[in-house]
Amino acid sequence: GAGGPARTTARGSVPMEEEEDEAELYVPVRKRRALALQQQKEASSLSKPRDPKVARLLAEAAREEGKPKKKSLLDERAEQLASGTIVPPTEAEAEQAEAQQVLESIDNQHRPLMGVRELAKGVEYTAALKVGTWRPPYQIRQMSEEERQAIRDKWHILVEGDEMPPPIKSFRDMRFPEPVLSYLVSRGIKKPTPIQIQGLPAALAGRDMIGIAFTGSGKTLVFTLPLVMVAFEEERRLPITRGEGPFGMIIVPSRELATQTWEVARGIATAVAAADGTELRSVCCIGGQNVKEQMDTIRPGVHMVIATPGRLGDMLEKKRFSLDVCRYLALDEADRLIGEPAFEEEVRKILDFFTGQRQTLLFSATMPAKIQSFARSALVQPVIVNVGRAGAANLDVIQEVEYVKQEAKMLYLLECLQKTAPPVLIFCESKSDVDEIHEYLLIKGVAAVGIHGGKDQEERQLAINMFRTGKKDVLIGTDVASKGLDFPDIQHVINYDMPKEIENYVHRIGRTGRCGKTGVATTFINKSCEDSVLLDLKHLLIEAKQRIPPVLATLEDPFAADDGADELTKGCAFCGGLGHRVTTCPKLEAHRMKQMMGTKDTGLADGGYSGGGMGGAATDW
Repeated sequence: GAGGPARTTARGSVPMEEEEDEAELYVPVRKRRALALQQQKEASSLSKPRDPKVARLLAEAAREEGKPKKKSLLDERAEQLASGTIVPPTEAEAEQAEAQQVLESIDNQHRPLMGVRELAKGVEYTAALKVGTWRPPYQIRQMSEEERQAIRDKWHILVEGDEMPPPIKSFRDMRFPEPVLSYLVSRGIKKPTPIQIQGLPAALAGRDMIGIAFTGSGKTLVFTLPLVMVAFEEERRLPITRGEGPFGMIIVPSRELATQTWEVARGIATAVAAADGTELRSVCCIGGQNVKEQMDTIRPGVHMVIATPGRLGDMLEKKRFSLDVCRYLALDEADRLIGEPAFEEEVRKILDFFTGQRQTLLFSATMPAKIQSFARSALVQPVIVNVGRAGAANLDVIQEVEYVKQEAKMLYLLECLQKTAPPVLIFCESKSDVDEIHEYLLIKGVAAVGIHGGKDQEERQLAINMFRTGKKDVLIGTDVASKGLDFPDIQHVINYDMPKEIENYVHRIGRTGRCGKTGVATTFINKSCEDSVLLDLKHLLIEAKQRIPPVLATLEDPFAADDGADELTKGCAFCGGLGHRVTTCPKLEAHRMKQMMGTKDTGLADGGYSGGGMGGAATDW
């Protein structure tokens, strides 16, 4: 036809004059090859010589057509599954693999629990430290392994570790001095509890230890008695001099628990001093107290220190005393001290002040497998003494769970107080609820006191003392009062709010049913409670063979038929809850979110040092 020469493009043949007026489009290589092939066919039909560029593209196209097509990984996987080469994992195996992956990712985030200097120098201790001269009596040492195991089986004591010291069934056979035995009898302590039967020999033998037992089982004596014995031996061997000490320390997460533990240690030390004149000085280093008074005890030389992490770290940094001769360290409520990031950092700073190896003991009622694994990085050839599952509820507590609407709680609380005689503990999630309930009960004529982080140290201590001595019948508090505090003969614990974590529930109800006595725990739940914690509660009740209320029985339970699961997939390895797995752990998710946001999980990060009252349920202490 008429017109100038034409050029073939992606849109077909376009006259050259028209092409000059239009922007040239990008043509992919594949399309260019196809066009080249078309040109070749046209050229062949017209018997024209082949264009070299067209020939090259044609050759490339032929080579591509001859190559076998690459299969995607998804295609290969589908073929292998279809042919039976690979057997797909079961749902349980897939869940286990996912749980293992999560645990490994947690592992990768943790450095070993050691001081910065020890990590930097690559210090590694391979043998347990001998801190004293104690050894069991001859007849105990001669017991066969079968006899030792029979005692453990009788008292349901689970042990793990090499060269486990023998269990000893009497304080006298543990070779405590006569003044100590007299002190124990005066306090109504005549026979050791299961955790003491195995835990005390391990601690006295100088072994690093993880001790796990429900609250009210006598854990405090397991790490306090050996501390006093270490101090006693050191003082008898070479009297302490001005500015020297301490020989041992106990670290706890709250001021009240520190005060309580210090009173136990001081009581034993006073009994020793009264008998043979050996003075053992101890100091309680906590916030809210006069530093000058604490220094008056420290300057002449101090044998034992019981402290919260915040105040202890501050005093060490200011060189108020040193840890040059300290060879004994116990952590109570260790799951919190090493499981919460802010606490963990404080503990690491304190470990950095040690100048040598020490005997380390970690104790708690709730210590999930993941925390145990992390704790081992701070211990040398440790032994684990476990009385009941870590995180299990005390079997001496009758647990009653009631569905109560939010607006009816206050009225129903008065009814619940009629269940038992006083003393009664009431736990709330917020400080405002503590104040409201306290005011309401006072109006109704109930002798009650309240404690939370918004009150100053003196006011809190006065309330605790009045409740402990029986001057007040009811104590209302946030979770601070549940963490390790020992109140005698608590008849009834009321959870006005279901705690957000099952660990706190276990600590709370552990205030009753202590030392073999039976107690009652009543918990209010309603639709404001998360399903995950309600499932944890349901499984805890099943484990303790307690009545399951209808509201929990009808709760959809994805793990109802999971009794045969192994330790990795049965329950959560991060928080210990039985109603979910580590792959769906709300506590782990919150922990990760805080890390991503660049914030620390403060919990009780100040160790009771900053004065409390930071707001929110988690920081009420």
